[in-house]
Amino acid sequence: MRLRKQIRWIAWTLATASASVCADSLPPIKPVAHVDLSRFMGDWYVIAAIPTRFEKTAYNAVETYRLQADGRVATSFRFRKGAYDGPVKTIHSTGFVRQGSGNAVWGIQVFWPIKAQYIVAYVDADYRETIVARDARDYTWIMARTPTITQADYAALLARVGQLGYSLSAIRKVPQAWPQTPPDRPRR
Repeated sequence: MRLRKQIRWIAWTLATASASVCADSLPPIKPVAHVDLSRFMGDWYVIAAIPTRFEKTAYNAVETYRLQADGRVATSFRFRKGAYDGPVKTIHSTGFVRQGSGNAVWGIQVFWPIKAQYIVAYVDADYRETIVARDARDYTWIMARTPTITQADYAALLARVGQLGYSLSAIRKVPQAWPQTPPDRPRR
């Protein structure tokens, strides 16, 4: 079973890589000038996304980043599959911050040796909202420090995603409904 999952990840990654080649007609995504990694770490609720196949039915999705002593970023994507009370799924990966990128461009590695592109295309001054993008315009994530944001903030973030060259019709708003103390909230 584990081998089958690894084969699926390899197939997904190769498909993603080939999609990147097809995106040559669009200009590269411009990352933010600088990301303060210590401020960027912690929990980010996924508000909306052009999802990977693993996220298409995600509820209560949270991406958690933890800076390691060697400069790598331990990542954990945790969500409930198919419903608010669906089974909890977790995907662990490692982020490798690209030298000279102002900490805004990473390679995300779910398994060796493939690293998927990860660009911080927007982060607000308070590190409360962010957009992660890819040059291929195949996936994007709108995330916030809270499970919900105002409609005005959401509209502004969607507009930014559109300006990056993404099709907004592919965006899925991620259902988020949390009790006061979420039982399935990842640890920081």
